[in-house]
Amino acid sequence: MPRLIVIHGADEGRQFPLEADVLGVGRDSTSKIRLSDTEVSRRHVELTRTPEGYRIRDVGSANGTYVNNQSIQDVLLRPGDHIQIGQTVMVYTLERGEQAPSEDLASKISLITRQDFEVASAIVKTVSDSEGSRILTHPDRLQGPPARTAQILSVLYEAIQTVSQTLDLEPLLDRLMELIFRTIQADRGCILLRVASPLQEGYGLGPDPGPVSASEFEPRAVRWRDPLQAGQKVPVSRTILDYVLQQKQGILVNDAQRDERFQAVQSIVRNSIREVICVPMRGRHQTLGVLYLDTSTPAIKLASGGQTGKFTGDHLTLAIAIAHQAALAIENTRYYQAMLNAERLAAVGQTVAALSHHIKNILQGLMLGSDLLENGLKDKDEAASLKGWQIVRKNQAKVHQLVMDMLTYSKDREPEISLVDLNSIVGDVVELMQPRAEERGIQLTTKLDESLPLVPADPESMHRCLLNIVSNAFDAVQGHDNPQVMIATSREPLAGSVREPFARIQVFDNGDGIDPDLLQDIFKPFVSTKGSKGTGLGLAVSRKMMREQGGDITVASELGKGSIFTLRLPLRSPLGNDPSATRSEMPVAPF
Repeated sequence: MPRLIVIHGADEGRQFPLEADVLGVGRDSTSKIRLSDTEVSRRHVELTRTPEGYRIRDVGSANGTYVNNQSIQDVLLRPGDHIQIGQTVMVYTLERGEQAPSEDLASKISLITRQDFEVASAIVKTVSDSEGSRILTHPDRLQGPPARTAQILSVLYEAIQTVSQTLDLEPLLDRLMELIFRTIQADRGCILLRVASPLQEGYGLGPDPGPVSASEFEPRAVRWRDPLQAGQKVPVSRTILDYVLQQKQGILVNDAQRDERFQAVQSIVRNSIREVICVPMRGRHQTLGVLYLDTSTPAIKLASGGQTGKFTGDHLTLAIAIAHQAALAIENTRYYQAMLNAERLAAVGQTVAALSHHIKNILQGLMLGSDLLENGLKDKDEAASLKGWQIVRKNQAKVHQLVMDMLTYSKDREPEISLVDLNSIVGDVVELMQPRAEERGIQLTTKLDESLPLVPADPESMHRCLLNIVSNAFDAVQGHDNPQVMIATSREPLAGSVREPFARIQVFDNGDGIDPDLLQDIFKPFVSTKGSKGTGLGLAVSRKMMREQGGDITVASELGKGSIFTLRLPLRSPLGNDPSATRSEMPVAPF
């Protein structure tokens, strides 16, 4: 099933399966693929299924749409294409079914049983497996007529572009086979990759393990020139494969059927293979696979009366260069996957450690409260029992909040958008927090813009986000002389590249401020400036909920002066651009 994978931006890591015939992509709630990036238009692009695959069409976005760094209006997507809209970069990829690729292709390839014969004398040209690296490193040293050299360089350039744009192995190999067939007049061809151990599959690195045989390889890509032959098996000679692998050479066998030294290999005669190109796919450290091409068409008659085959030395040179490029891509892909797995494991470890630390603190509070409650009941001390119960109840609330934050952060949520009065939400939060402010001696004030219109937003999410930010502000001013927290609403002024009016709620505090080294990380999960008092999920969850509504949270802070958190929401739902307005300078606090 085709899918889009976000590799950069606010939704990094999300995957969107493409199942419908038409899918909208944008920030609007009606979009099948909804992004949180504020630089993505409400309706940015549209994906349409066609017999050739999905087409992507820009539907009038302000920022434009780019595929592989090229501005587009309407284009057919190929596996591995990079799509950029706003600050979001996605990869278009195809997935095979539940069966492994080797199982899908095994029935299409016939590995012919090896026969004993002297294959070396049947080979008309060889090339070392290191030649591919030399060609890619010094393409200017290619020899031959300028026209042929230009053709080889053109195909190599396309191969390099394919490798740089494609992350998935199967589409990459299919695309390379397409390039090969465009230049080399083969009738059939396949790529066989070495069956790797889990360690080799993960990294594709390490010293060459030594000689290998054809039995250690499995098919990963197959191609026929004639579509009518697509159901037929591709005969692959074990004799030739083993020779290539053991000698570490690419070979060109010309007119194999007529050479008496091949008569012992009945399969070659039976399948009318007249010419074969077989080259090892040599990576940086070891042979990862084999590229095998053959043709069974008659030889070409020359004017002099002689004959020549379809395959030439130039074709062998091109094949070894593309095979080396493919091997490097396979190594990079495996290394990239290994790094992703390592990062996932590290992230899991960090998450478990952070949660364990916080849960341990909550459990200690529960145990303390339980002990006080138990002793109070035993001694019939009502005051001690009440104190213990208050501690238990407080930590129960912490458990509930932690679980709710984890659920909110871990899954996508469709916000319930309605027209909301931001001033009313501020009033509800102030009413809720005023008793706590009086208890702590905090001066909680508001400065509301009464002319602010209703804003399309999720009222529950906005209330929760603002409550979390105000609670953080209370913690920031705790213990300070004259602690102050102010909540203000306003219409964001249009300036610079900002084309759409935004409404904003700002929370000012006169606390210590946030260390500049921590400022860029405070919205990441499990990053907290409160020590053991916080989980590090509050700001991450708040930003996620704001972005789900098409808004965002920004922060400005200065040590010794305090911080300003800004919750931004668009005042209307246009099709145009919603640029982010992150400020690098500290605004003036209105205290």
